[in-house]
Amino acid sequence: MSKVIKEPSLPEALFPILFLIVLLVVNISIFGTEGLMGSNQMVLIFSAGVAGLVAKYRLNLRWESLQDGIVKSISAAMSSILILLLIGALAGTWMLSGIVPAMIYYGLQVLNPTIFLIAACIVSAIVSVATGSSWTTVATVGVALLGIGKALGFEEGIIAGAIISGAYFGDKMSPLSDTTNLAPAMAGTDLFTHIRHMTKTTVPTILITIVIFGIIGFLREAEGSVGQVQEISSVIQQRFEISLWLFLVPAIVLFMILKKVPAIPTLLAGALLGGVFAILFQPALIESLAWDAEQSFAFNAFQVVMVSLYGETSIATSNEVVNELLITGGMAGMLNTVWLILCAMVFGGIMEVSGMLRVIAEALIRRVTSVGSLIASTAGTGLFFNVTTSDQYLAILVPGRMYADIYKKRGLKGENLSRTLEDSATVTSVLVPWNTCGATQASVLGVATLTYAPYCFFNILSPFMTILFGYMRWGINYYTKEEMNAIKEEVAA
Repeated sequence: MSKVIKEPSLPEALFPILFLIVLLVVNISIFGTEGLMGSNQMVLIFSAGVAGLVAKYRLNLRWESLQDGIVKSISAAMSSILILLLIGALAGTWMLSGIVPAMIYYGLQVLNPTIFLIAACIVSAIVSVATGSSWTTVATVGVALLGIGKALGFEEGIIAGAIISGAYFGDKMSPLSDTTNLAPAMAGTDLFTHIRHMTKTTVPTILITIVIFGIIGFLREAEGSVGQVQEISSVIQQRFEISLWLFLVPAIVLFMILKKVPAIPTLLAGALLGGVFAILFQPALIESLAWDAEQSFAFNAFQVVMVSLYGETSIATSNEVVNELLITGGMAGMLNTVWLILCAMVFGGIMEVSGMLRVIAEALIRRVTSVGSLIASTAGTGLFFNVTTSDQYLAILVPGRMYADIYKKRGLKGENLSRTLEDSATVTSVLVPWNTCGATQASVLGVATLTYAPYCFFNILSPFMTILFGYMRWGINYYTKEEMNAIKEEVAA
């Protein structure tokens, strides 16, 4: 006779989570920022194995049931994986065509010594939105801005705070960012709905941040040279044909987003248009990147554009800072994140099909009495995982899986959860000294985490802003009665 399937107890449900946290702390202490290259993924697989052992030998679930749960979990993330791959392709052609360099070039023009902190925040935001990476922004333009700010007489902690605030605004809002794709994937919503919903809390937060930096800047006198920024602008202009016509491609993509065209065709169109504009505007650059200069331009253009879509493109200049900025990985550059998502889905699938996530969620929901307390609990969980697991991605992945059903049961759409995850997990990671983000930015800038953290106003204010919106019930999207009935029927089936 087959064994009766048991209901997991709370300790049994928490055991795989605690195992994951402990192993991640050990893993990060050994591998540090290299964890995303594979060791974090293996930790998730080991934790999935522990969850599987609990499910099989304590709860009496069959392997076939666990496998079905894993397959279902991975299937739910497939659209996000496709989007991530297309974003890699888009980033490649937008770099090759000069679209991203043009964004950086024009963004640097707003720099003015009299409003340096505001300018540093805005420039970092523009570059981060263009590249989709706070790490790349801080390691390139951020380093240059830090040197300029110190020459102007500003303390390095304040400068780093302005740079990081702007960089993480872009990390949240850019469709090229992996965290901006990861959060909606966990919450069960789509990329552009997530971005539109985030503007409700993110725009007020960055405006308050800019005002604060403006007050600090205007209360002190500082004069100096912006020669480093001018050099970066000059190098970009020498390597690329910079033109306002390049912004036609982002304008078309933005138009498609506003018209609510699905993310996959929109990103595919953006990537292909980037390739076309590379041929039209950057023929000299294409010839310099071609493998065989003896071939025809058509041959070389096809080759270089194709590589930018799937592989690494590195554009060399006379400036090392610019060289670091002009590197893209194409679709291949997204594979580590895709791998991480797949491993997280294996862990989440077993936790979900075994009922362990439900038991944890029910224990949490018993302590939640309102929309505000639910959002506050989500934000607190994101911060908790940033501190305990030392990894930004896992601070999004695990709470995202834990809270998804709770939000549905409360009639709250997935974009409410994805926004809260970004407003807490994404932005607070850089404030934790032993988190991969905090350790990396401190190392790159040469400024201790606890030195710059008090001035990262955007990162500090974001969790409070999302909690305020939750308690005041501002900008909350609810399911209609018809949608809730459909969800109940789906769960019953």
